Amino acid sequence: MVASATGSSKVMFDFTRTDQVGNWIESSDTIKTTGMSKAVIAIQKTNLVQRGILFTLFNPRPNKLGYAAVKCDANFDLTGYNCITIKCRGQGVNLKYKMLLRHKGMDTNSIVYGQIFTAPDNEFATIKLPITDFKPYLRGQEISIEDNPLDKSKITSISLKVDMGPYLPDNQPGVAALEIDWIKAIK
Repeated sequence: MVASATGSSKVMFDFTRTDQVGNWIESSDTIKTTGMSKAVIAIQKTNLVQRGILFTLFNPRPNKLGYAAVKCDANFDLTGYNCITIKCRGQGVNLKYKMLLRHKGMDTNSIVYGQIFTAPDNEFATIKLPITDFKPYLRGQEISIEDNPLDKSKITSISLKVDMGPYLPDNQPGVAALEIDWIKAIK
């Protein structure tokens, strides 16, 4: 995935102009034998609009663990950028999502950098996620940022996720949709 930059912003994904959903794959809890959640991202295209929609069926286990997620392998150099922005709105039972970043080609068993955001539920809005607020996690536990800084010059994966647990206790089992126009980095 190659981003386009103009002035103070870098377009990472623009679902209003191109069909980039083929680059996204599901990475829900069904990779585990007890997982039962589902996520898919698709293009909504009408005569008036085109956008990406993340559909999730969040079906946690009895212990409230589980997740519905999609991810995209990428190659972004966000050096000099301060925020990731996402123009979106949510529908359904869950409006709280996590954006996750990985760097340096690290795999799913390594550190992931995450930030929670709430999607607006009526009108589209631009959500700003300061890059400095992406916290490092290892197997779901927050770890020291000082010992594990995010390398903004080598972002190699981006994910969008719905789950519950200590970080998103208000999320509920059920169906939700996150409509996305674009994701950009800004200075």
